[in-house]
Amino acid sequence: MQTPKPLSGRITGALPRREFAVLFAVLLTVAAGNTALQTVLPAIARVIHIPDMAVAVIFSFSALLWTFSAPYWARQSDVRGRRRLMLLGTLGFLVSMAGCGIAILAGLNGWIAPLATFILFASLRSLFGILGSASNPAAQAYVAGRTSEQDRTAALSSLSSAFGLGTIIGPAIAPLFILAPFGLSGPMFAFAAFALFVMVAVARVLPDDDPTHRPGQPQSGSGAPSSEPSVAGSTTGASVNAAAAGRPKRLSVKDSRILPFMIFGFGSGSFQAATGQALGFLVIDSNGGNALQAQQQIAIIFMAGAFASLLAQWALIPQLRLTPPSLMRWGTVIAGLGTAGIALAGSFHALVIAFALMSLGYGLARPGFTAGASLAVSRAEQGGVAGAVTSINGSCFIFAPAIGIGLYQLGATLPYWLGAVGLACLAVYAFTQPALGREPGQDAED
Repeated sequence: MQTPKPLSGRITGALPRREFAVLFAVLLTVAAGNTALQTVLPAIARVIHIPDMAVAVIFSFSALLWTFSAPYWARQSDVRGRRRLMLLGTLGFLVSMAGCGIAILAGLNGWIAPLATFILFASLRSLFGILGSASNPAAQAYVAGRTSEQDRTAALSSLSSAFGLGTIIGPAIAPLFILAPFGLSGPMFAFAAFALFVMVAVARVLPDDDPTHRPGQPQSGSGAPSSEPSVAGSTTGASVNAAAAGRPKRLSVKDSRILPFMIFGFGSGSFQAATGQALGFLVIDSNGGNALQAQQQIAIIFMAGAFASLLAQWALIPQLRLTPPSLMRWGTVIAGLGTAGIALAGSFHALVIAFALMSLGYGLARPGFTAGASLAVSRAEQGGVAGAVTSINGSCFIFAPAIGIGLYQLGATLPYWLGAVGLACLAVYAFTQPALGREPGQDAED
């Protein structure tokens, strides 16, 4: 058995560092901007007098749209090319974020009523759920199609660190953009500007991989894309079978090869979404309800989580050459300990340490789930499995945020105690499920 090798020149030999950096920036920007709202929305809700549960509804509805749209965009990335779908997803994120900023700015200044602010914001946020989901599966399939099976775990772990890191860094830096005259809407305008720069980078750096034509030649519907990088470096990353069929078959999350990974991903993602959604309100209420004063503490907490996530995905995974089974098993255990630590935390410093430990665990477990699902299918199905993974990630935010906030309203530590118990059960599942314990290169019959 060969253990996965860390991201190195071998991977970047097939995937140039400039291209990987752009892919990383796409996922980082989308994830950071998306989860930055976890920092500012609790404060916005308290200032505009929007019910706490309404915040969860906004996330849940967008996540519902994301869940249904992600597999479609994944199949379209096989047909139309990864770059085009990344541009579409980033554009959807940009328009949604800028529009949400305008809606919140109007509500904060009293130009529109709180109910109108909620409806307008939710509508514009839905645009992210519909179009924003195009970026993630396209970027994952772009990398998976250009790496060997032995290198794919390290490559996807490094790419997943962009999404994981973004979910931590976004809330951490959001308070830095709360500046006059925009106030709490400032972070949304800032991330919309970041998205514009990323779109330019995607258009200028990534090769045109539209399967229907080659750069510099007239568009044709008969061109068959290659599965491997070409000598010229202008690759499609799509499979020959997908090109011949015109539209690749959707890879269902119920596919027996990936179903155990989908169950694990949904469980771990749901616990992370529920506990993370309630954390902002926990910090605000521990400061006597002063939303603006709590922003600095929220930033520090999430910065600690960012460091822990970096430690997991940029140091532990490549240096220890951890395989997907090890990542899922021990990552879940560590995340469970950190979640219980939040419930036990009696001070701000204890809360910082506990959240960092929880983030370290998820920083290991989530890339393990992504890489394990990718390794379970063929290279030609990478677009499909990327869509399934993205769909599961989105589905975690349909009910979990509302459940997390609802439990928080019953008891401040309740989401974290139940989350710790749930992660303990998930760890047992990871240790006992044969598919999750299968090492790279090991046959299903072994």
